[in-house]
Amino acid sequence: MSTTTGTPRVLGSNEGLRLQSGPGRDLMFKVTGEDTNGALDYFIVEVGPNGGPPLHVHHQQEETIHVLSGRFKIRIGDELHTLEPGGFAYMPAGLPHAFVNLSDQPAELIVVYTPGGCHKFYEELGPATRTASPDRAEVAAIFERHGMSLLGPPLSAT
Repeated sequence: MSTTTGTPRVLGSNEGLRLQSGPGRDLMFKVTGEDTNGALDYFIVEVGPNGGPPLHVHHQQEETIHVLSGRFKIRIGDELHTLEPGGFAYMPAGLPHAFVNLSDQPAELIVVYTPGGCHKFYEELGPATRTASPDRAEVAAIFERHGMSLLGPPLSAT
């Protein structure tokens, strides 16, 4: 018999921890590191048209992106890729990356971080970036407090 380390969770389509990231990005965490004893985070991201995070790097976390809807340009290291629905990308820790929604409609991604715990980053980042003019130094400090570095602006959709 195996030993489990997390608490089982079963959620409906609109259930989970709702958080906001930067402008045009809403998150629905199905499980966080707190639910999985630090193993992973699994969340759905709604990304507004031409929206996406700035170029950044995770120093400890690995990340995957799975496109549910829309079309995305993604930068991993120095390479650019285009992902359509069903497309997938894996970003190892230490590799700079960013993405942008190329659609003129909101689009959705599934994101997995391992190890988990990034919901705490978004709890802090959301309020700081949903203002009329976010303070770049404050945003960079939030990234650093959560094991990431802000490296540059978001990708352009063009």
